[in-house]
Amino acid sequence: MPDGDVQILGWCNQIRQTAYDLHRFLKHGHLERVYETGMSHRLRALGLSVEQQCRLSVYDEDGTSLGDYFADLYVEQAIIVELKTCRQIANEPIAQMLGYLRACRRQHALLINFGAPVLQIRKVAL
Repeated sequence: MPDGDVQILGWCNQIRQTAYDLHRFLKHGHLERVYETGMSHRLRALGLSVEQQCRLSVYDEDGTSLGDYFADLYVEQAIIVELKTCRQIANEPIAQMLGYLRACRRQHALLINFGAPVLQIRKVAL
C-alpha cells in the first residue's frame, strides 16, 4: 500500500474515532452545525488541518468550472467530511458524495450521521 494511502487511512481512523467520541458525549438530537463545530474543534486539537464550509470547485469533464460545492469539513486537504443529522443514511447522500468526489476531483470522503442513536459512518472513495 503506498504511503499516501496509509496516511489517508490513518486520518480516516482519527476522524472516525473523533466522531464516535463526540457522539458519545453529545448523543443525537443537536443541529448539524453543533457537530460540525465540535468535530472541527476536536480534530484541530489532534493537530489536523480542518476547514469548515470549504469551497471546492465543481468541474465538467472538459475542465470547465461549473460552480462551487461547500464541504462541511475538509481535512488535511484530502478528505471531504459530510455530516448529517437524520435517522439513517440513505443511498441518496452516498450517491451524491460520489458525484461530488468526481466533480471536485477528489478521492476520499466520509459521510457521518450524528442523528441516530447509534453513530453511522460511511467511507466513500473513487
